[in-house]
Amino acid sequence: MSTAWSSSGPAPQRDDEQRLRELGYQPVLARRMGGFGNFAISFSVISILSGCMTLYGFGLDTGGPAVMMWGWAGVGLFVLCVGLALAEVTSAYPTSGALYYMADRLGGRTWGWYTGWLNLLGLLGAIAGIDYGAALFTGALFNLQWGFDPTPESTMVIFVCILLVHAALNLFGVRLVSVLNSVSVWWHLAGVAIIVGALAIVPSHHQSPEFVFTDFVNDTGWSNPLYVGAIGLLLAQYTFSGYDASAHLSEETSNASVFAARGIVRAIWVSWVAGFVLLAGLTFAIQDYAGTQKSATGVPPAQILIDALGTSGATAMLLIVIVAQLFCGNAEVAAASRMVFAFSRDGALPGSRLWQRVSSRTQTPVHAVWLSVAVACVLALPSLYSETAYGAVTAINVIGITPAYAIPIFLRLRAGDRFQRGPWHLGRWSKPVGWIAVVWVAVVTVLFCLPQSSPVTADSMNYASIALAVVLLLATIWWFVARRSYNTPSAYGTAREQAEIAEGIV
Repeated sequence: MSTAWSSSGPAPQRDDEQRLRELGYQPVLARRMGGFGNFAISFSVISILSGCMTLYGFGLDTGGPAVMMWGWAGVGLFVLCVGLALAEVTSAYPTSGALYYMADRLGGRTWGWYTGWLNLLGLLGAIAGIDYGAALFTGALFNLQWGFDPTPESTMVIFVCILLVHAALNLFGVRLVSVLNSVSVWWHLAGVAIIVGALAIVPSHHQSPEFVFTDFVNDTGWSNPLYVGAIGLLLAQYTFSGYDASAHLSEETSNASVFAARGIVRAIWVSWVAGFVLLAGLTFAIQDYAGTQKSATGVPPAQILIDALGTSGATAMLLIVIVAQLFCGNAEVAAASRMVFAFSRDGALPGSRLWQRVSSRTQTPVHAVWLSVAVACVLALPSLYSETAYGAVTAINVIGITPAYAIPIFLRLRAGDRFQRGPWHLGRWSKPVGWIAVVWVAVVTVLFCLPQSSPVTADSMNYASIALAVVLLLATIWWFVARRSYNTPSAYGTAREQAEIAEGIV
């Protein structure tokens, strides 16, 4: 096919299983997710009601309304290019390993190894960041409703409870995960409509369009407006992450070569549109800019809702946001656990034989689920002692997962005509879109590492560069230990591979 955004029609499930065997794996996960469910998991992980709301306060300081609104529009376009290019490679390699498997096939074992570790740490950091953010919003809700004091200790208790709920839900099987994600789509879209509608109708005062689209605010301590505007783009870029979830669930999706690719692209553009509406609704409804920045709730969007709708209205809107965040965290646990399962299946993790085991009853990687939530809990523990720790956890997420998106895209471009396209591809647009994606990821990776406020102190430092260095160092150290055991199979079917797969069924 030579036209852009091409795809084939639905294929029988046996073709999915045959394709997986051609890629080297015996099917062991339950293929019970359809196209909408696959789109829904990436849409839920992006979660505009999680990312936009949690990072809105960051946007108020780093450029203000103008950078938030135009930055969202521009970043969304570049992220769509990344998603399109990644979807094309996903169509060719629809496995749970996703990014690292693509990199391994297109560039070799070393490329696959480092991509896998970046992707894995990013996914685990995402669970910690999303669920800790949900705990913060839950504490703000409890404060409004019952005068609850959201201390670091109490927030951590809420966080652990959320992790346990998400682990339990993921143990019931992918069908429940798919149903919850489908509900999540409509919850997010209806939630945005309700919140924006209430903010448009109830308050007697709104900001002007000039304020919303042109007002520039710099409370970072840096004097260069271009630098501040560049940093302000990270609100959108932080939010637009996690759409590789569709690829990680491809072994549980029917017609995965098409639906996993479509899921990535649809999740991005729907989030792009809905997120712009949400940010506009919040910004038009600001009653007191300085008061919003310094909200006693610790959550600036909560202050906007309180000022505009009153305590009761704000409580109802916060409940909508918290439920959306819970959907988001649950979807992220599903994606991360499949990455743990796949990476262990190829012998990359300590204790791989344990983490690759799959329940014979639910066909779910049970141990991988528990490992995912346990590591996420450990990553968030420093939040008990430092307010900057939550930012560091977010840094682990984005600095790991974003570069991992560009690696298989770059390797696909380097392969040229040797790359065998799947049924969903970009046709003649493949190279220009791919290079735009690679260059954009390179730019934002640098932005992720820049200091975001001045003066730079231990509390204000951006720990993203340290997080990236630590991940690469740990991956290098473990490479010398596990490089003999790590291997992606070229084709499934040998007696040894069948025996190894059989050992993974419990």
